Amino acid sequence: MYHRTTRRDFLRKGLGLGLLAWSAGRAPSAAEVPSNEGALTPKLGLVTYLWGKDWTLPTLIGNCEKANILGVELRTTHAHGVEPSLSDGQRAEVKNRFGDSPVVHVGIGSNENFDSPDPQRLRQSIEATKAFVKLSHDTGGSGVKVKPNSFHKNVDRKKTIAQISDSLNQVGQFAGDYGQEIRLEVHGSCGAIPTIKEIMDGVTDPNVGICWNCNGDELEGKGLSYHFHMIRERFGATCHVRELDSKNYPYENLIRLLVETGYDGWVLLECRTSPADRVQALLHQRALYEEMLGQALQ
Repeated sequence: MYHRTTRRDFLRKGLGLGLLAWSAGRAPSAAEVPSNEGALTPKLGLVTYLWGKDWTLPTLIGNCEKANILGVELRTTHAHGVEPSLSDGQRAEVKNRFGDSPVVHVGIGSNENFDSPDPQRLRQSIEATKAFVKLSHDTGGSGVKVKPNSFHKNVDRKKTIAQISDSLNQVGQFAGDYGQEIRLEVHGSCGAIPTIKEIMDGVTDPNVGICWNCNGDELEGKGLSYHFHMIRERFGATCHVRELDSKNYPYENLIRLLVETGYDGWVLLECRTSPADRVQALLHQRALYEEMLGQALQ
């Protein structure tokens, strides 16, 4: 169960220094921004889809350092090349690159899902997820993102939900043996918040958590706060957001809810626009985030 944060005054002091730096046109120094090691709650990072999709690993880490984006979820199939095909030596090299940087390897963003009515395809997805778990462990990450994902014609809805829950229990148990977390992204036609709750109600393994995804349908009906609290206690270590200056989502309210419930995981930018300078765009998103976080802590 989550609890309201008790570090408000400390964070407000640190954020105030950071915001002064942003207003002066520069990134805050390490002394001006609370570190990601237990101080800044929650923490801002990046999903390599789409702004980092064509950056090699050294470029990705370097650009994140420049933008003070100190956590990254590595999406599979992208140019950084962190894939299950890596040898032991290559995995160690990835881990060392992150170890030499302030940027945290948050985990792997896989495309695996557990909805298929084809038993062979389902088994392939489960085994592929296990391979990503090993990859994340070996390269210094802490978890693997997966998807639920869709309902199918002529397949009973409850059967699909039970299948997804069972699959998550299997991969969650496996992940626990490697010190990893399975992160169920709110995605697809199985991604309505009440459906995600039904899925997670059938998940008993403690190594499975929810990755909030800002799809927009959670704003309808009873609204953001209602749907947020419906599944908040099952949140994992990651939350996906789009551009924070988007007019289509109340990100100030989301950040406030995260702060009020003591969330200390990663808020990961999964931006969809095509800025000419992505490092500057990340700096802009960082400034927006600091402002929203500061307001949430007032």
